[in-house]
Amino acid sequence: MGDVLKESAAAAFTFVRARAGDLGLAEDFVKHTAIHVHLPAGGVPKDGAAAGVPLFVALASALTQLKVRPDVAMSGEITLRGNVLKVGGIKEKCLAAHRAGVARIVLPKRNAPDLEEVPEEVRDDLEICLVSTIDEVLGLVAELETTGAPAAAE
Repeated sequence: MGDVLKESAAAAFTFVRARAGDLGLAEDFVKHTAIHVHLPAGGVPKDGAAAGVPLFVALASALTQLKVRPDVAMSGEITLRGNVLKVGGIKEKCLAAHRAGVARIVLPKRNAPDLEEVPEEVRDDLEICLVSTIDEVLGLVAELETTGAPAAAE
C-alpha cells in the first residue's frame, strides 16, 4: 500500500473516531476495537487519496453494522475536518462503474466540471451524487435497514 493510500486510511479512521458519537459508537471504542485495513491483491501496487471516502464508509459500516448498498460506487479524498476533495480520473471511474452495473456513484462536488468528459449515455444511466462533506455520504450509500446500530445516534 502506498504512502498516500495509508494516509487516506488514517484520515478515514481519524474521522470515524471524531464522529464516534454521531455514528452511535462509544467515545472510547478504540480502546476495545482492533482495526486492520486489508486491500487484496497485495502484488498489485495501490496508491491515491481517492480512497478516503470509501475507506470511511467501510470503517463506519464495519463498526456500526450499517449495510451499504451493493449498487453504489464512491470516490473522494477526505480531510480531517470531513471535507471531500477533488480527485482525478472521474471519467474512468464513471465508465468503470457503469460497466459494473452500478446504479449510483458518489463523487466530490468539486469534480462537477469533470463530468462533462463522461459520455452522456453513461451520465443518464448513473445516478451521480455530488458531495462536499463526508457527512453527506452515509445517507447516500446506506441501505434502508441496518443489521445493528443506526448510522446516526438516536
